[in-house]
Order: sequence, then structure tokens, then C-alpha cells
Amino acid sequence: MEKGQIGLKLTAREHAHIFGEGRGFGGEGRGVLLRQIILGGQDGLVNVLGLVLGVASATKDSHIIIVAGIAATFAESLSMAAVAYTSSRAEEDHYYAELEREKREIKEVPDIERKEVELIYYKKGFRGKALADIVKHITSDEKLWVDVMMSEELGLADAKSINPKREGLVVGLSSFGGSIIPLVPFVLVGDVQTAMMLSAGISLLTLFAAGAIKARITIGNWFKSGLEMLVIGGLAGIAGYAVGMLLGVKN
Repeated sequence: MEKGQIGLKLTAREHAHIFGEGRGFGGEGRGVLLRQIILGGQDGLVNVLGLVLGVASATKDSHIIIVAGIAATFAESLSMAAVAYTSSRAEEDHYYAELEREKREIKEVPDIERKEVELIYYKKGFRGKALADIVKHITSDEKLWVDVMMSEELGLADAKSINPKREGLVVGLSSFGGSIIPLVPFVLVGDVQTAMMLSAGISLLTLFAAGAIKARITIGNWFKSGLEMLVIGGLAGIAGYAVGMLLGVKN
């Protein structure tokens, strides 16, 4: 719903609530931005945590661990940014392809498309005159008709909210930030064994906090959400450590 489409008088508070809801962070929905940050940050942290614990259990050379971690950080961040960009670009292309198809069908087979609108609102509980009126209202405005088919029939949100470049940037930077966390102890602490414990502890606490914050901002139990992320990171760390122990070299 855009400004100017409502013929009602709204108070400032009502206007802010209707048009501002879900549009924080520079016009992008909070849920979308949160998903991108968690996707990148969690993926980067979990992958690099597993790698550095694996390398650290195989060799006690902190230089090798740090180099391996830095290499993984850049590779992971660039990879995640590229995947986020290409996937959102594909989503955008799919939306506009479907949009053109719906526009063409409304022009070529309007009777069939009108029946589809009628069926959509019949399933929503409209009957008789109310159903006929809503179908007439929608099909009398081509733009509204197309919008209804896109959202109600195909379940596709407006592609204006899709921004491949921004998504790639947010996911890439989040992945980089998450990847750095498991590495910090190895840079600051000389003893590898101590650094391993600190890396695992700080990383798991970060994952728990991220899960808890996500639940507080969206919905769900903060403790359960935090624990879920902690377990995912813990399993990755254990897997990396186990592989490093199995393939490790004796110093």
C-alpha cells in the first residue's frame, strides 16, 4: 500500500504506523535485513570456527592457524556476498518475468483471469453481491488486477524491496564480521590451547546472543532461539576439531 492510495484522513500516529511498519533500516523491512545479517554472520562464524579448531588441533603453530583463518574469512565473505547477490538477482528476474506473463494473460485471456480473481476471493469467504463487487472493482483497474494476481495467486511480494547489490554487501560484511570472531583469540593469545578454548567460548556466546536477539526482535522464545544457534555452532566446532585430531600431525 502506497501513500495516496487511501482516501481516509489519518492522524500522524496512524500514518507512521501504517506506512512505517516494517520499513525501518533505510526503507527495507527489518525482518529482511535481520535475515541477511544472521545469514552472513552465522555462516561466517560457524565455518571459520570449525576450520580454526580443526587446524589448531592438527598443528599447534599459531601462525598457520591465523593464516588459514584469514584465508577462510576472505573466501567465505566473498562467496557469501556473491551467493546473496546472485540469488536475490534471480528472485528479482523471476518476479518481473511473472509480472510480464500476468500482464499478457490479462490482455489475451481476460475471462480466465477474471475467473481466477473470483476463485481467489471465493476461497476467502466472499459470496453473492460482495464477491461480484470485489471482482468488478479489481478487474476494472489493470494495475490493481495485476497486483492481486501477483500477490494472491503467485504469492510474490513486490520486487521493489529486492536490492541485489545491498543484499550482497550486507551478507558479505556480516560474514566477514562473524568470521573474525573465532580468529581474535589466536591473534591476541600466544598459547594455542588457551586460544582454542577462548575461541570456542566467545563464538558460542556470540551465537547464543545472536539467536536471543533475533527472537526478541521477531518472535519466539529467546532462550530456545539462542540455544538453537549455539548448538549449530557447537556441532560445527566439534566436527572441525574431530577432523583436525584425526588428520593432525605430531609436533
